[in-house]
Amino acid sequence: MSRVGNKPIEVPAGVKVSVDGQTVTVEGPKGSLSRSFRPEIKIAMGDDDKSVICSINGSATRQARALWGTTRSLINNMVIGVKTGYERSLDIVGVGWGAEVNGQQLKLSVGYASPVPVGIPDGVQVKVDKQIVRISGPDKQAVGQMAAMTRAVRKPEPYNGKGIKYTDEVIRRKQGKQFGS
Repeated sequence: MSRVGNKPIEVPAGVKVSVDGQTVTVEGPKGSLSRSFRPEIKIAMGDDDKSVICSINGSATRQARALWGTTRSLINNMVIGVKTGYERSLDIVGVGWGAEVNGQQLKLSVGYASPVPVGIPDGVQVKVDKQIVRISGPDKQAVGQMAAMTRAVRKPEPYNGKGIKYTDEVIRRKQGKQFGS
């Protein structure tokens, strides 16, 4: 059985959670998030309205047990996102390479003939400081997806380390060819 699903989700001050059937809406200082969940999992507010409880609805099938902890984690991520938000930082490593925000697009100049545009989804903010791209927002999945799409434009290569990498990522370097004997 899920040990994660057993834990109630604590709702901090300044965050409002409402449960309407299988739809959970979370509002806080960073924004508002809403998501619908599968009917196998029962979602309810705690007695004091300061916690959310997830439980298995009816018979505990294998899929319901698998979704139990996932549902609890998704709701917890929503609560954390509207309270503090999520942020990913990317480094652009390369001579003359850079990025700029142009409306709802991030334009990356990373060694190709023309800049590569990457669409910015709603609810995600992108800031560029020289060679560092900061992606932030309340939705953990949207922030991570935007960071992954940005990195996929030019993944770091192992010989010179050029490319777009996460700030906390360590690139394993290869030695390259040796000439002479």
